[in-house]
Amino acid sequence: MEVRKTEKQVLQWHPAFYAGIQIELERDLDSLIFENEHQLGTKPKQIDVLIIKKEKEKPLHTNIGKLFRKYNIVEYKSPSDYLSIDDFYKVYGYACFYKSDTEKTDGIKIEDVTITLVCHNYPKSLICHWEQERSYEVRREEDGIYYIYGDVIPIQLILTSQLSGEKNFWLRNMTNSIAEPQAAERLIAEYEKHKNSGLYQAVMDIIVRANKETFEEVKDMCKALEELMKDELEACRKKGLTEGRAEGRIDGMRALIETCHELGLTQEETLNKLKQKFELEQTAAKKYLVRFWK
Repeated sequence: MEVRKTEKQVLQWHPAFYAGIQIELERDLDSLIFENEHQLGTKPKQIDVLIIKKEKEKPLHTNIGKLFRKYNIVEYKSPSDYLSIDDFYKVYGYACFYKSDTEKTDGIKIEDVTITLVCHNYPKSLICHWEQERSYEVRREEDGIYYIYGDVIPIQLILTSQLSGEKNFWLRNMTNSIAEPQAAERLIAEYEKHKNSGLYQAVMDIIVRANKETFEEVKDMCKALEELMKDELEACRKKGLTEGRAEGRIDGMRALIETCHELGLTQEETLNKLKQKFELEQTAAKKYLVRFWK
């Protein structure tokens, strides 16, 4: 994985968060349905993440999922962003809109809806507003997890900077303030255990991009990460080339494109990799990129 030193990028935190929250809830993945940027109605209103429990009464294993009911609306703020009072009302409005956006009257019960607000920085103004204007009670349940009492909709606040490094390792490390090389080394070691997972690849990619100076201090870091990812991409290439069948080659190209997309590479970067790995002309490579880029 190349860590760029000259190109100034706008880091795309939300795709990585979508992967990260699935990692946090991976023990219950079979019980949940995840929808990224769920569209509300026909106008451009989007819930960051909608998590639907397949079985409403079945408890989840992880701490961030204890509050969940049937329909769980999640709002995420990147480490450089701030959770404001208006953000809360926007998400609260989304919850009400989602509840009402059904063909059948009261098809979604309000008691089956929850709100989860995720941010890195402590939202002092919002918490003061909750306590003083809404008469809510903000109660710390455990490291980084606060329950908001006093509303018909269950609400929780997750502060990623305060989460347990043991219980919530990946969400805890989705930050741009990793300063110690030892922390980078541990992340690499943990990532290696899950290197074949697109979810972990997406999260690790954003962490490296956001903390590139720290990772550059780790000896051979870039080379190590490149090696971790090379196996999967090389396997895709070999599958397409050695099977000698068109369907095998197409599967390999699809796997490469999907992996690059999950890692946050641009379409242009993916196109170049596709041309190089499968010896394609520009027109053919573009055709497969359009077909499999999701």
